[in-house]
Amino acid sequence: MELLKRKIDKYLIEWKANPQRLPLIVKGARQIGKTASIELFASKHYKSVVEINFVLQKQYQSIFDDGFEVDTILRNISLINPDFTFLPNETLLFFDELQACPNCATSLKAFKLDGRFDVICSGSLMGISYEEIESNSVGYKEDYEMYSMDFEEFLWAKGYRAQQIEAMYEKMLNVTPLSKVEFDVMMENFREYMVLGGMPAIVNSFVRNKNYSGTLKMQKQILLDYEEDITKYAKGLDKGKILNIYRKIPTFLGKENKKFQISKVEKGARNREYTGTVDWLVSAGIVNICYCMEQPELPLKGNYNPDNFKLYFGDSGLLVGSLDDEAQEDLRNNKNFNAYKGAIYENVVGDMLVKQGYQLYFYKNEKGTLEMDFFVRDADSLVPVEVKAMDGATVSLNNLIDKEKYADIQYGIKLGYRNIGFNEKFYTFPYFLAFLIKRFLKEKK
Repeated sequence: MELLKRKIDKYLIEWKANPQRLPLIVKGARQIGKTASIELFASKHYKSVVEINFVLQKQYQSIFDDGFEVDTILRNISLINPDFTFLPNETLLFFDELQACPNCATSLKAFKLDGRFDVICSGSLMGISYEEIESNSVGYKEDYEMYSMDFEEFLWAKGYRAQQIEAMYEKMLNVTPLSKVEFDVMMENFREYMVLGGMPAIVNSFVRNKNYSGTLKMQKQILLDYEEDITKYAKGLDKGKILNIYRKIPTFLGKENKKFQISKVEKGARNREYTGTVDWLVSAGIVNICYCMEQPELPLKGNYNPDNFKLYFGDSGLLVGSLDDEAQEDLRNNKNFNAYKGAIYENVVGDMLVKQGYQLYFYKNEKGTLEMDFFVRDADSLVPVEVKAMDGATVSLNNLIDKEKYADIQYGIKLGYRNIGFNEKFYTFPYFLAFLIKRFLKEKK
């Protein structure tokens, strides 16, 4: 498998360049490329790499049994494998599948204070009881949250260069329309990304074969792997209930009102019986949660209803993989997205926002006369983001901008099948530029 360029590559190089660097924990859902990226970085930047996988090499789970002194840990590692070499200041210890050995997190303080060896841990959030790990190493570790590939990484995989992406961003910043060629080609790339998602193995297969063959099978397999993980790792919660929620996400997204309702997950389901199940899926990185705001105003964080939310897949390819085979056919032939058209666009845009560091919020008033897909913010205002599957009227967007009672809203963004523009009220951007929204809001003229 060819190694794909990822955003974490640059981050790891900067981490190593910092003389005050702390042990690093790379978190994220399974199969998003954490291990491959860390291995590539390690091979280029260290003379010696000691890689231990606590799931595949269970014998190493006992290396912390005699305490957390660095020399004691290294002695125990050497007893299990005498071939490892530990060169001070030139060795990286890479502990993979951290969730299988929470004791490892406790050792990070000792490694930091000792200072001779760099440490990177990685784990899927599935089994991490993160509270346990937090308390074990607070102040002595750094966290990096990794996701499946974003659209920019997908473009890199297809061979696009940074300057080509920068040229598009310049047009966005100067509100200059893209040429017909730019628009059409990028829209085609975006459709591919929407169908495939950003799981590295799937993207690799597509780029190598130059077609979709085998990709649906891979998506369905990842969905099954996640189900297996739920049954393996969901400690202290009803696994059946987590699976119920996970399997019902496409059903709710296919409805006009995409609100997720526990009461409709199974007959007689009650909210209190499902406490913690949605949070588990969110913290495992499998789903993105989008909360309904009480009012369309700042601040975003303290102004939402925790019981009113939508659930999206953390990778849009997995939503596509969860649909029936006919919907797949439609999507791959670009002909028709039937009932799921709006859901797929919303899912992919939500995913693009999360990958920029946003939490997701939407708004719908009691009467249903005013609704907005997402909200982000710039330095001093709330910015509604409308995602249009069909290029229809934008009544809610206009109302939010025009009406004085929404004082925190100065302008909006509309994403759709349309070129870059600004009508003195809202910016229009093609869907595929959504991955640049955060940067745009920071740098816009």
